[in-house]
Amino acid sequence: METSKKITVKWNGTEYVINDLQNSDTLQILKARIYEETGVRPDRQKLLNLKCKDDEQTIEKLNMKPGFKIMMMGSREEDIAEASKAPENMKEVINDLDTEQEEEVELENMEVHLDKIKKRIETYKVEVLNPPRENKKLLVLDIDYTLFDHRSVASSGIELMRPYLHEFLTRAYKHYDIVIWSATSMKWINEKMKLLGVTDNPNYKIAFHLDCQAMISVYSKERGLIDVKPLGVIWGKFPAYSPRNTIMFDDIRKNFIMNPGSGLKIKAFREAHLNRDKDTELLKLAHYLEQIADVDDFQTLDHRKWQDYKKK
Repeated sequence: METSKKITVKWNGTEYVINDLQNSDTLQILKARIYEETGVRPDRQKLLNLKCKDDEQTIEKLNMKPGFKIMMMGSREEDIAEASKAPENMKEVINDLDTEQEEEVELENMEVHLDKIKKRIETYKVEVLNPPRENKKLLVLDIDYTLFDHRSVASSGIELMRPYLHEFLTRAYKHYDIVIWSATSMKWINEKMKLLGVTDNPNYKIAFHLDCQAMISVYSKERGLIDVKPLGVIWGKFPAYSPRNTIMFDDIRKNFIMNPGSGLKIKAFREAHLNRDKDTELLKLAHYLEQIADVDDFQTLDHRKWQDYKKK
């Protein structure tokens, strides 16, 4: 029987102990567990004193001696957003995304990335919770800052749930099979879905969960090395889904950089104690999903303009 081990990570002057790791777990899983403890996403983590940089490498092969501490650099998304805020009196600047879109198309079609997706299709095991339904489209959802404010403090986890979550999922389920995909570990995903009352909700069902191990790393000229969620992994395993009938919600655009036409960047849900009484994003998105449910090919849509969409 494989014994569990713990690893200490030092970041910003604080030590975080990551428990219950197995020797067979990969560096990718370790990064996901570090994310759960610190809030620093895997692609922003710089593990300074680890020789291995391959996310597929197992913890056993890292040869860490007892008492070894991993030194980490990296910033949380909310800290980056705060530091990036423009002065209040600054004039509005229109952002031209042409260059960014060209890079996304290039990344989407690079053979090295397609090979990584093929490997995930062949090796990643999906536990189907509820089988796909005939003639349903697919909705892929992130968790952190999309459905749940995972960094704020509250007396109960339910207080950190995004408003109207269950109404949103109930309305979406009429037309879409629903998949949860988080850049964290499967254990964390399962726990959060139970906490939020999603797992056994009588009004809708989740098809399956995907965790960090279904993601791949790509090199972007604009962003450097990043971990992303390629929808091709789902399409390869479940041929009924494709770019024609799939939409993905995530609060971070780079997560769907491999499938830019299928992604919709959702407004991040942070500071739940201040925003839970006024956040209506999920109600608006439920309406959008209902409006486009009869569209034959989602590739004809521009999800960046979802708020202006009018059903023909």
